[in-house]
Amino acid sequence: MDRHPSRRLSPHVSDQEVPRHPSNTAGTERHGPRPLAALDPHGLLVLAHTLFTCAEQSEIVRLAMRHVSALGPYHAEAGYLATGDGLSRVPGPDAGAPMVDDARMKELGEADGSVSLPERSWNWAFGLRRAGRLLGYIVVSSTSGPDEQGHFLLSTLVGLTSAALTLAATRPAHHDNAGELSRLRTERDTALRQLDTTRAELHMQKTVHETLAGVAARGGGEDSITQALYELTGLSALIEDRFGNLRSWAGPDRPDPYPVRSSIYQEEMLRQVAREAGPVRVKDRLIALARPRGDVLGVLAIEDPEATANEHTRFALDHAQRSLAQELMHMRELTEVELRLRRQLIDDLLEGTDETSAYARAEAVGHDLQRTHYVVVVHWPGNAANSSFTRAVEQATATTATRPLITRRGDRVVMLTQARPNDNAVHAALAQELGTPDGAIGVSTRCDSPDGVPRCYQEALRALEVRQNSRQRSGTTFFDELGLYRILGPGNDLRELEGFVREWLGQLIDYDAGHDTELVETLSRYFDCGGNYDDAAAALTVHRSTLRYRLQRIREISDRDLTDADTRLNLQVATRVWKIILGGRR
Repeated sequence: MDRHPSRRLSPHVSDQEVPRHPSNTAGTERHGPRPLAALDPHGLLVLAHTLFTCAEQSEIVRLAMRHVSALGPYHAEAGYLATGDGLSRVPGPDAGAPMVDDARMKELGEADGSVSLPERSWNWAFGLRRAGRLLGYIVVSSTSGPDEQGHFLLSTLVGLTSAALTLAATRPAHHDNAGELSRLRTERDTALRQLDTTRAELHMQKTVHETLAGVAARGGGEDSITQALYELTGLSALIEDRFGNLRSWAGPDRPDPYPVRSSIYQEEMLRQVAREAGPVRVKDRLIALARPRGDVLGVLAIEDPEATANEHTRFALDHAQRSLAQELMHMRELTEVELRLRRQLIDDLLEGTDETSAYARAEAVGHDLQRTHYVVVVHWPGNAANSSFTRAVEQATATTATRPLITRRGDRVVMLTQARPNDNAVHAALAQELGTPDGAIGVSTRCDSPDGVPRCYQEALRALEVRQNSRQRSGTTFFDELGLYRILGPGNDLRELEGFVREWLGQLIDYDAGHDTELVETLSRYFDCGGNYDDAAAALTVHRSTLRYRLQRIREISDRDLTDADTRLNLQVATRVWKIILGGRR
C-alpha cells in the first residue's frame, strides 16, 4: 500500500500533524456510543471481519460510516452507492448531518475530490472502487486535514469497504464460482497482511518517537542520542563535527585511535550527503547531516558494514538526526548568547563599571571576577580582529590560562585573564596558529578588583606600544618590566612630554624635516646600542664612517656635548619619548 496516501487521495491534506484523542466528543454527541472499532489498525481487523460477512451493500456502507469517527477527529457526512441511474444516497447514522450537495457529487465524474460543507475546513469524497470501476462514495469531514497515520487509516477503511462491496455484489451471481471467491479471499488476506505490516511499522515508529522524546525530556545531549540510536537499531552509532572529529560513540568496535580524514575528503563527503533528502550510505556507514537552517552542525551515522540497515533503521536514523539538529542548534544559540554577554561584560569593565553589577554579571556567565586578573592586548599585523582571529587568540591562551573574557577593539584583541601569561608562551602558540611570528602582545600588572581594569587596560596598551616601537617589534612585553617607560605611561601630560622633546631635540627634528635626513633616528639607535659604533652602524645599515659623520652633524646642529653624562641622559630620554610615546612625529 502506498506509504504516502495523502499524495494520492487528497491534494488538500494539511502537513500539520493532527493529534489523536482517546475519544471524539463531537462524534459521541452526534452518534451515541462509540462503534466497536478501536483507534488503531487492530480495530480495523475486527471491522474487516464484520464487513466481509455482511451481504447487504447499503449496510456495508452504513457500517463503514459508523466507524469513521473511531479513526480520529473525523465525521462521515454521507454515503453513496453507484447504480445504473447514477449515485444513490445511503441513509447515514446521523440524520442531522449537514446536507451534501448531490449535484456536486455528480460533478466529481467518478473521481475523488473535495466537497463544500458549512463549518468544515476539510471535506473529501473517498471513492469506493473495484478494478477501477466506481462502486460508491463515503464523504468525510474534519476540522483539519488528517496526518499521515490518519490518512492511512481512512484509506484502509475505504479499501476494506470496497472489497466488502465487491464480495457482496459477486456473492449472488457467482456463488458457485470457487475461483472468484478464492481471488477475493486472496485480496482480503493480502489486505490483512498489509495491515499487520503497517501495524508493526506504526509500533516501530511509535517506539522511535517515544525513545527520542524521552531523551529530549531528560535534557538531551549527544551521548544520549547516540545511545538511544544504538538501542533502537542494534548498530553502533556516532556523532562527528563537520570536520570529522568524533564527539560521541555508542556501541561496540569503537576505533582507537579514531581515524583522521583529509579536509578534502570530508568536504566532498558532506556535499555528497547534502545532495540527498535522507540518510545516505557512504562505504560502511549510513550517514545523516544535522543541518538546521542549512548550516551543517554535525554528522550522525551508524556503522553498518554488513549492509543490514532497512527502512526501520533509516527511519530511526532520520528522526535521531532531527533530535541532534535541535540539540546542536540549541547549544549554538546558548553559546552565542554567552559570548555576547561575556563580551559586553569585558567592554564595560574596560570602560569602567559598577563593581556590584560586574560581580553579578560575571557570576551569571560562569566567570569568577573575585580573583586576580591581567589585561592582555594582542595585535598581529595582517590579521584583522575578526571572529577567526579572536578564536585563534582564545585557543592559544587556553593552554596557558583559564578561559578569558575576550573582546575586539579596532584591529586588536583584548583579554581579561585570571593567569599571567607565561613569558612568550602565548606569543609562540599564536605564531604557530597564525603561521607568522610578526605580532606583539602587551600585558598589564595584576588587577585585584573590577575598578582597576581600566588602568590595567592602559598599561597593556602602553606595553604593546613600547614593544611595537622597539628594535624587536614582535614578542610579549609586560608593563611591570618597562622600567623608565612606566613613568612615561598613561596619566602624564602629553604637552609636557612634547615640550621636553622640543627642548632637547627640536633643532634636530626641524633639520630632518627640512633636509630629509634621519639624525634623530640615528641618535636614538646610537643610544639604544649603548654608544657602540659598530652595533649602531649595523642597526642603521650604514658604514661606520657615515655614523661618525652623522654624530658630528648632531653635535653641530644641536650644540650639545654628547660626552656630558647629564646631556646624554636627557637626550636618550628625549629620543625614547619621541619614538615610543610620540611615535616619532614631533
